[in-house]
Amino acid sequence: MLVLLAGIFVVHIATVIMLFVSTISNVWVVGLNSSIFFNGSAGLWKNCSDGNCGDLLYGHEGALKSSQAFMILSIIFSVVALMVFIFQLFTMEKGNRFFLSGASMLVCWLCILIGVSIYTNRYTNAEATFPSSTIHHGYCFILAWICFCFSFIIGILYLVLRKK
Repeated sequence: MLVLLAGIFVVHIATVIMLFVSTISNVWVVGLNSSIFFNGSAGLWKNCSDGNCGDLLYGHEGALKSSQAFMILSIIFSVVALMVFIFQLFTMEKGNRFFLSGASMLVCWLCILIGVSIYTNRYTNAEATFPSSTIHHGYCFILAWICFCFSFIIGILYLVLRKK
């Protein structure tokens, strides 16, 4: 049981770190373009090309602000779930389940789902809109979807797990 708790704790910390990296870094979309759209990478916060980062050059700012907000909320709920788990681990009676930490992690999962889905919807037709560009999703986008999977698994494990 101790090994299972330690494993869940390590995966939860890894998820928090990956969420921080995916939200902060500016490599959600990578592309090359001969026009003025962008040449380099773009994230939730900045557009980077040729070693210089500046403001984002595309529209739909409401969708971008929503993605930013939900990714920040996912980090907050993930950290809260980790602190609640540690608190419950030392104060909870034997035989009880980690309902509060599981619920917090599932809210984190939902925030990741909404934030990344909004961002995905914004870039599904980027090549059709800009035919001279080669656009693909970067490592931060992939990390966000990995965190989506991990947070769901951790949330379910917290709900099922009993303190023995």
